[in-house]
Amino acid sequence: MKVFSYIILAMSLFSCQQEKNKMEESLESRAKKIHNSVITLDTHNDINTKNFTDSINYTQRLNTQINLPKMEEGGLDVSWLIVYTGQDSLNTSGYEKAKANALDKFDAIHRLCEVYAPDKIELAYTSADVRRIDASGKKIAMIGVENAYPIGEDLSAFEKYRDLGARYISLSHNGHSQFCDSNTGEKDSVWLHNGLSELGKKAIKEMNRLGIMIDVSHPSKEAMKQMIQLSKAPIIASHSSARALCDHSRNLDDEQLQLMKNNGGVVQTVAFSSYLNTEKHEKKAAYMKGLYQQVADSLEIDWFERSEFNSLTDSQKEAFMENYPKVVSLGKEVADKRTNVPEGVNVSDFVNHIDYMVKLIGINHVGISSDFDGGGGI
Repeated sequence: MKVFSYIILAMSLFSCQQEKNKMEESLESRAKKIHNSVITLDTHNDINTKNFTDSINYTQRLNTQINLPKMEEGGLDVSWLIVYTGQDSLNTSGYEKAKANALDKFDAIHRLCEVYAPDKIELAYTSADVRRIDASGKKIAMIGVENAYPIGEDLSAFEKYRDLGARYISLSHNGHSQFCDSNTGEKDSVWLHNGLSELGKKAIKEMNRLGIMIDVSHPSKEAMKQMIQLSKAPIIASHSSARALCDHSRNLDDEQLQLMKNNGGVVQTVAFSSYLNTEKHEKKAAYMKGLYQQVADSLEIDWFERSEFNSLTDSQKEAFMENYPKVVSLGKEVADKRTNVPEGVNVSDFVNHIDYMVKLIGINHVGISSDFDGGGGI
C-alpha cells in the first residue's frame, strides 16, 4: 500500500511540474508574442560622440549598451538618443560652451542616421514617422534633450532644437539651471527659484507652442508641479521610478504620480539601480567600486567616482568616458567568477516599480526606460 501511495504521490508531483512548465512556457511564449507585435521603445539612452565617426559607430557591436546589433538582438525598435549637457555656471561663457556640446551631439545623431547607416536607422520627428520607419524594417532614432542649460536665455533656440529633432527637453539636470530648480536641491534645501524661474515659465509656453514634450525627470518637485499647472499638453518623466519604493529625489512620489495621471502624461520607469533599491545598490556599489579601481589600476587608467565628474578637466572627462565601458565590462567579468559579491538590483526590483505605478495610476501612464550608457542597467 505504501509503494502504491508513493507512486501516486510521484505521479502527482510529476503532473504538477508538467503543468508548471506549461504555464511558464505559455507565459514566455505570450511575452515574446507581445514583444514582437508592438513597437518597443526606450526613452533614454546616452551617447558619446566618439562612437559616431566613420570608423567607429553604432553599426558595430561596440562595448556600449546601445548600438544597432544589440537593438536587433534585444528587439528594441526605437532608441531615444540623448543630447545631454552637465550643469555649469549660469553665465554667457558657460552657456556658449554648453551650446557647442549640445550641437555636437545633435550632429552626431544626424550623422548616424543620414551618413553612416541610413539603410539601418532613421530619425523620426513624429509618431507617423515611427510607424512608417518601423514598417520599412529599419530601426528608429528619436532625440531627447537632458538639460536645457545650453539654450542659455535665448528662447528662440527651442525652435532650433525642435527643428534638429528634439522631441522632449528637461529644464534642468543635477543642479539648478536658469529655467528651474533641480531635484538635487533636496540635499541641502537650497533653492534658486522655488520651482520655475520667470524664464522657465516662458520656456514651458514655448515648448507647448512648438510641440516639444516637457520632461520632469530631473527638476524639483515644486518645479514639476508648476510645469503641470502651466502646460497645455501632457508631460513625460523620461527616466524616473516610484519614490514610495525607493526614497530617492529622482523618483516621483504618489502625489506627483497622480498629477502625471491627471495631466495625461507618462512615467518611464528607469532601470537605474540606485533609483530602484538604494540599500541593495549601495552594498553592491561599494564592492564594485574597489573592483573597478583594481581593474583601472591594472590597466594604468585614471578612475574617478561619479560624484567627482563635474570637477574634472575636459581631457579627464573625455578619457574617463572612453575608458568607462572597458573598465566596467572587465570588472563585471571578474565579479561573475566570484561567490562573495553582494546581490545587486535585479529585474524583479525593476518590475516592482512598474507594477506599483500601474496599480496606482494605470497602465496607460507607465512605460520603460534604461538610461543605458548613462549609468543605467540592472
